[in-house]
Amino acid sequence: MDEVMTAADSVSSLRTYSSQSSSFSPWNLPLLSAVLACAIAQFLKPVTTWYMCRFKEKRWDSRRMVGSGGMPSSHSALVTALASAIGFQEGVGGSMFAVAVVLACVVMYDASGVRLHAGRQAELLNLIVCELPPEHPVSTVKPLRDSLGHTPLQVIAGAVLGCIVAFILRTS
Repeated sequence: MDEVMTAADSVSSLRTYSSQSSSFSPWNLPLLSAVLACAIAQFLKPVTTWYMCRFKEKRWDSRRMVGSGGMPSSHSALVTALASAIGFQEGVGGSMFAVAVVLACVVMYDASGVRLHAGRQAELLNLIVCELPPEHPVSTVKPLRDSLGHTPLQVIAGAVLGCIVAFILRTS
């Protein structure tokens, strides 16, 4: 005869499994690494923008801290820190590490490919709209955001930052 499992039995077995499979930790190293790396990258964007453009613009642009694009890539820092921390914590042979690496590759490819070219197209479209006569219906359209993606150097810098943050948190 088949046994019937009640809801109470399933909750009890789940508690037993979860208590055996992992020890209690007050914080999640991969999540903390990812969020911290992203925050550091976002904080660094106005600094790097000011440093690189200090001869052209002599003003501090704090809006860069919440915007997309710029040096380093916060998306790359986030996913690389996540993958690195999972690798440090659970080993590189596990399926969670594989999923994190694939996610990181997709995000970094998108940042340096699709989003970068979408930003360049937005730049061109903004130039075309500026050349239109004032009576044209499109001439009053708000300009498109053109700092969407990242150069390969910005993506690499974000990835290096993510690895460094995960490594430092692992050792502390």
